[in-house]
Amino acid sequence: MEFTGERFIPGTRGEIWVEHWHRYHFATRFASGQRVLDVACGEGYGTALLARHAARVTGADLAPAAIEHARRSYAGLANVEFVVAPCTRLPLADAAVDVVVSFETLEHIDNQEEFLAEVARVLAPDGVVVLSCPNKREYSDRRAFANEFHVKELYRNELAALVARQFPAVAWYGQRPSFFSVIAPEPGPAGAGDLLEVSEANPAEAASALAQPLYFLLVAGRSRAAVDRLPAALSVLSDRDEWVHRDYEKVMRDLGGAAAERDQAQRLLAQRDGAIAAMEKDIAELERIAAGRAAALAAREREVTRRGGLRWWLTLPLYRLRILKRPPDA
Repeated sequence: MEFTGERFIPGTRGEIWVEHWHRYHFATRFASGQRVLDVACGEGYGTALLARHAARVTGADLAPAAIEHARRSYAGLANVEFVVAPCTRLPLADAAVDVVVSFETLEHIDNQEEFLAEVARVLAPDGVVVLSCPNKREYSDRRAFANEFHVKELYRNELAALVARQFPAVAWYGQRPSFFSVIAPEPGPAGAGDLLEVSEANPAEAASALAQPLYFLLVAGRSRAAVDRLPAALSVLSDRDEWVHRDYEKVMRDLGGAAAERDQAQRLLAQRDGAIAAMEKDIAELERIAAGRAAALAAREREVTRRGGLRWWLTLPLYRLRILKRPPDA
């Protein structure tokens, strides 16, 4: 499949791969041994990842081309089924799944309440839904960015009110791609984690939560017990190949090279401007000299003309005298 910006495709470069893969890895802790539904599964990579942990996974997407691609790409997974279906009309029975996963779906549709009502219908009474959507304040407003594929983005209070109509119990998470220094115990107790967010301007002040998440992730259910079945845990996706960091370093090197080229270009421009100014000065001097010579030449021509006229008047009497002395014609 070709990446158009509407659906993430594995192999797409940039922060987008970190964001999408991390969400599905985060969701696997809720999927272990469960019946799972992946709504808006796209190419199917996330459904396949969930299938490593779940008893059974159904991937649903509106696009027939995406589902056909998923069926071909992940045909070897016995516990996976891919179906073509809109998120508001899922081909499952009531209470058919234990976990619903739906990442970056809400902002793409207008009928958001109808979607969550359908999720509630297919979810077991003690099941949970794990969903994500952009934080409109950070994703669009603060960055002055408009995603052409987004229909209706939400602020935190709007998302909270929307989800609460179907799922009164909610655990909030925030996601922001960045560079991280990961300190990991070996092997470390299960569930251990610590988040420290600091600012370079005031590094001594640390917070234990992301102040401005780019995306909201919610684990929601009908009961608090369902949501709290697994304790809240810090999740860090570390790029083993350090692609993002290496790309950042490349960009910085390129910027450094571009800055050097810019400085060299500015020096050459300054030299050119100096040469042009000197040439203009020389041209002005030559024009002044030429103008002086032209004036002198014009004066000389006037003098020559004047002297030529005077010589004619001086020779006129002698001419007349020759005429008078000429003998008559014979």
